[in-house]
Amino acid sequence: MKNKSIFLLILLISGMTAHAQNLMTPELLWKLGRVSGKGISKDGKFVVFSVGTPDVAANKINSKTYKIALTGGPAILVANVDEVLTDTKISPDGKYKISSKDVKVKKVAGSDFYPSLTKSNVLIYDSLNYRHWDTWEDGKFGHVMLTPIVNGKPGKAKDLMPGEPYDCPLKPDGGDEGYVWSSDGKRVIYSCKKKFGTAYAISTNTDIYSYDIASGVTTNLTVDNLGYDVQPSFNKQGQMAWLQMKRDGYEADKQDLVAITGDFKLNLTGNRDDIHVSGYQWAEDGRSLFFTAAVNGTSQLFNVTYPGLTRMMPIITQVTNGDFDINDIVGQKGNTLIVTRADYNHANELYTVDVTNGYMKQLSHVNDAIYGSIGMCKTERRSVKTVDGKDMLVWVVYPPKFDPAKKYPALLFCEGGPQSALTQFYSFRWNIQLMASKGYIVVLPNRRGMPGHGTAWNEEISKDHGGLAMQDYLSATDDMLKEPFVDKTRFGCVGASYGGYSVYMLAGMHKKRFKTFIAHDGIFDFRSMYGTTEEMWFPNWDYGGPYWDKDNVAAQKSYKEFSPSNFVANWDTPILIFHGEKDFRVPLEQGLQAFQAAQLQGIKSKLVVMQDENHWVLHPQNALVWQYEFFKWLNETL
Repeated sequence: MKNKSIFLLILLISGMTAHAQNLMTPELLWKLGRVSGKGISKDGKFVVFSVGTPDVAANKINSKTYKIALTGGPAILVANVDEVLTDTKISPDGKYKISSKDVKVKKVAGSDFYPSLTKSNVLIYDSLNYRHWDTWEDGKFGHVMLTPIVNGKPGKAKDLMPGEPYDCPLKPDGGDEGYVWSSDGKRVIYSCKKKFGTAYAISTNTDIYSYDIASGVTTNLTVDNLGYDVQPSFNKQGQMAWLQMKRDGYEADKQDLVAITGDFKLNLTGNRDDIHVSGYQWAEDGRSLFFTAAVNGTSQLFNVTYPGLTRMMPIITQVTNGDFDINDIVGQKGNTLIVTRADYNHANELYTVDVTNGYMKQLSHVNDAIYGSIGMCKTERRSVKTVDGKDMLVWVVYPPKFDPAKKYPALLFCEGGPQSALTQFYSFRWNIQLMASKGYIVVLPNRRGMPGHGTAWNEEISKDHGGLAMQDYLSATDDMLKEPFVDKTRFGCVGASYGGYSVYMLAGMHKKRFKTFIAHDGIFDFRSMYGTTEEMWFPNWDYGGPYWDKDNVAAQKSYKEFSPSNFVANWDTPILIFHGEKDFRVPLEQGLQAFQAAQLQGIKSKLVVMQDENHWVLHPQNALVWQYEFFKWLNETL
């Protein structure tokens, strides 16, 4: 009996140890459900949300829709979404529906010009924007369509943008938030950049248009603003809000929340230098708006009052606070707001927020079983002095069961953008939890060029891509190298997009700090980037202009001092290069040039071409190959 008790005790201890040692793996990562909120049900009792579940064998993601009571409880599968959610694209009087449809406007294909040559495979262009993100321009443009509803059935749709070579929704990321009904149902409001070809490629001037159903007249509501005007929406009182950037050609300008009553327009967030609004929603009573914005290395929920015609100053209140990200506002019922929330250890789940005090409660539990079976990673805030004496936030994420008495390899994570916030994000590719669970300390600097730390900090990176931001990375690295638990001989550097550019740049200036590099879709050569990328406003603003403008001091400095190709002779460290063949933002040739430079200098290097991927990696099996190659390379070189 005694031996049996000892045996059972050993089994129990072994089981506890095995359970505690479970860690996040690429396979587990690609079993997680991707939660996305859809809205509040018609009866106001449920939150409707979708869950995308990867099917690796079929190389796709399957989506199902559920509802869950606002008070909590089991998730219930929804058979017919239209029966549960109000269709916001139906006019308030039920007479019309709005949608978007691709319409052929321009001749592009060889057979367009020469109809008898039906088997030709030719594209013909006479202006820029001939390709965008991951598709070649085919002459079709997304147009807003107005369809009458007669006796419950759709009639003949009317194109509200006839003959116009412009897109609504905006490409490549726009959705049906780009076109909405006015609150009285008399107008269709939509955002569109009404520029074509080369003019489109050099401008960010997107406006909000109003189509009057009775007269058929379209009016530009934001003609006075030269930057982005997007995501219009109305409260019940008929007041419109939208997101706005002021400067044309600057895609990362401070994004503010503005609203208008009659002819009176008010910038609701203009007096907060640190706020760059990412998403918003009118409050139920129409007297305030909720919005999300990056602040101090996280994404939080805010509320701002809308004074209307009183001309009082708007009051901004931060509703939530903590080391997590509020990503999307799903809906409101009374004092309860539904949001999605994530952090370095957890993918998006639905949460309720009490808007009176910020108290949060988890509502959906899609991934609890997996997270309950694995070790969590400790996250830490650090303040690091930069070379110019400023305080920089650096996130540090430690492996599960971190022991400061041991030594660990480390990874410097270089964020993309370049002007995107580095917060408590949860990615299914650049997954910080997975990297830390593999035994690496992950160092994530909020280097200059990131919103959430004031406008000056955010804008310092423009025309200085390879300057102080690179020094910020090195300052964070040097700070971690002082720690006794960091193996100074095993520090790697990884990143994508501008992060990939950072890897290429640091490879030529790191002075033996790093033992290995991994770059994904990074910019290697500024001249060829200027000659092949599609959104020309980006290099015009961030590099200063074209390389042939010899009198442009800022541009000439960028091409001389900040192009990694100019410093490739200093490369001496193994490097893995990922690149998507359909990436037209940072074209494939950037990765090819970097790989050939490494190979021809005898540097250990590997090239992974993702043939059906764009700037992201969207297919499950490709994503797993990406993860396997990523960690295989680290095992070999770090």
